[in-house]
Amino acid sequence: MRNFDQNYIDGAFVAVTGDEVVDIVDPATEAVVGQARLAHRDDARRAVEAAMRAQPAFGRTSVAGRVAMLDRLQAAMLAHAGDLLEATITEYGGPVARAQWVANDASQCFGDAARSLPSYAFERRVGASTVVMAPVGVSGLFAPWNSTAGTMASKLAAAVAAGCATVIKPSELSPWQAHVVARAIHAADLPPGVVNIVTGRGVDVGAEIGTHPGVAKLSFTGSTPTGKLIARGAVDSMKRVSLALTGKSASLLLDDADLEAVLPLALAAAFMNSGQACVAGTRLLVPRARMPEVVERIRSAVAAMRVGDPRDPATTIGPMVSRAQYERIQHFIRRGLDQGATLIAGGEGRPDGRDRGWFVRPTVFADVRNDMDIAREEIFGPVLSVLPVDSEDEAITVANDSPYGLQAYVFSADADRARRVAARLQAGTVLINRVAPDLLAPFGGVKQSGVGREFGVMGMEAFLEPKTITTA
Repeated sequence: MRNFDQNYIDGAFVAVTGDEVVDIVDPATEAVVGQARLAHRDDARRAVEAAMRAQPAFGRTSVAGRVAMLDRLQAAMLAHAGDLLEATITEYGGPVARAQWVANDASQCFGDAARSLPSYAFERRVGASTVVMAPVGVSGLFAPWNSTAGTMASKLAAAVAAGCATVIKPSELSPWQAHVVARAIHAADLPPGVVNIVTGRGVDVGAEIGTHPGVAKLSFTGSTPTGKLIARGAVDSMKRVSLALTGKSASLLLDDADLEAVLPLALAAAFMNSGQACVAGTRLLVPRARMPEVVERIRSAVAAMRVGDPRDPATTIGPMVSRAQYERIQHFIRRGLDQGATLIAGGEGRPDGRDRGWFVRPTVFADVRNDMDIAREEIFGPVLSVLPVDSEDEAITVANDSPYGLQAYVFSADADRARRVAARLQAGTVLINRVAPDLLAPFGGVKQSGVGREFGVMGMEAFLEPKTITTA
């Protein structure tokens, strides 16, 4: 039984002063494996004040000094990868292959930032002026439960590279993962106050960070409704805001695609992280003439997917994070049936042989219209909608007919054709014949999928602001 009752503030682990204690439940077994005391506004204020004290000196550190900090963060995160793997699997049921990738990715974020930083021009001549790229100031970073360590690391790497002290609020559903990351950060021996971590609810800890006048920048990853609340709260003090929000990504299977080669990729895009991913390709657009073959291949592939123990390397679909998430997915499966979609795999309830744990049957609907709820809403579970289309133009139109535009996938045997299609898609990122992201390229959404970009140089620039200095 693990207990987490500390925040990380001003370079030290300190007692949480909040009163609320929550259970940590293993979603694969429904067993309580720990408890966490959640922070509240007073804890958040202390964290912001520590960051404010650290910011003046940290903002003046040299590039070489920040590179050294990023190198230490990379090494420390890698040293804690095993603990992070265990926390990720136990706390939210991430399949071991995905959890291993997250643990390594969290370390890589700091290494990528360290390698990119020395070549960045923090000063440049523009006309008769010198433009200095200066740190925006104390930054509040918000990480979701489905990618706690990876999001904390990617945001923190950009902030440290830019010279911004931070206050990080992980989801209240991931205190264990947050604690492991905090231990790694402490081991990296950064100046006190440069990184502060308080785990609590959005209504108090998040609201305090989001409205505190000492915070200059907010970077949030999560749902669109919550992102809108954060953006509204930031207006009074004119905080700079980056938002990575809801997705409903389309995968376009073009008529020349080699199904044997690309259909496994399309399914991997749909069911990544057990479907609990904002970038999951949960709308698969298929030429109508190829629907019968695609449906049969999908039915066979999904039947072979293993649902179960997230520690088993053969597992494709682990448990959902909570009962609430399990029930949400069941609701959408019922809506798909009620609205006339054809169920070709999965369906309601737990998989056979699973009477405990928040396991969902990987579910696929065919004959889906783009106005159905399962094609419009982010379900955040292993539910795939297959939509028939009659032409490339119709596929592009349907893909773009969404309030969201985070990511898209194009599968084709013709790379030039795929790039032409990608250019017409309203999405922040388009992956062609691949599922793995490029962590050096900018990531973010259009429309209601967000504002701003993360990762790489552009991710760092989100924590910088140009200052123009002109002399007589």
